[in-house]
Amino acid sequence: MSRTYKDSKKANGNSRERHISVRAVRRDPPDLRKLSRAIIQLAMEQAAAEAAAEAEANTKRTSNEPPASEAADD
Repeated sequence: MSRTYKDSKKANGNSRERHISVRAVRRDPPDLRKLSRAIIQLAMEQAAAEAAAEAEANTKRTSNEPPASEAADD
C-alpha cells in the first residue's frame, strides 16, 4: 500500500501552505462533509488572497501620496 500523504514540513519548510486535490469518486450518498470542507477552504484562501492584494494596493497608493503637511500648504 502506498502513502497517501506527504510530510510538507520536510519537503519545502512551509507547513502553512496546503494544496487541495479533488478526485471524482462516486458515492451514494455524497460525502457532504468533505465537500463542504473543501469549498470552505477554497473560499478562505480566495478571501485571503483578495485581502492581501487589496492591502498591497493600499500600501502602494498611500506611498505615492505626498505627506499631509505638503498637501495642506497648496
